[in-house]
Amino acid sequence: MNQKDILKEKSFSFAIKAVALYKYLQEEKREFIISKQFLRSGTSVGANIREAKNAQSPKDFVHKLHIAQKECDESLYWLELMSATNYIGLQEYEKVACEASEILRIIKSSILTVKQKMK
Repeated sequence: MNQKDILKEKSFSFAIKAVALYKYLQEEKREFIISKQFLRSGTSVGANIREAKNAQSPKDFVHKLHIAQKECDESLYWLELMSATNYIGLQEYEKVACEASEILRIIKSSILTVKQKMK
């Protein structure tokens, strides 16, 4: 399995976790603002990775991955905020943030690899 497929699978798994966490925060914590922001950024990561897979050029591929990178980093911000405000516990934060951080590292690595090949 190549790095693009791993990234596709991991980002889809992350999106599923984002939806589940959103539902939990809505139903159990009655939190509607931060959870919606997290849902949007968390599901956008995989959507942009999918778009990158169908890029028209290496430059377009890198551009789409940059967007995914920004969305992934934003997701980490919302997770940190939810943890700091006690909407989620430390264990839940660490589990989801670890996954987001891993996806972020893979995205950055993919961007660097493609940029080096473009030179």
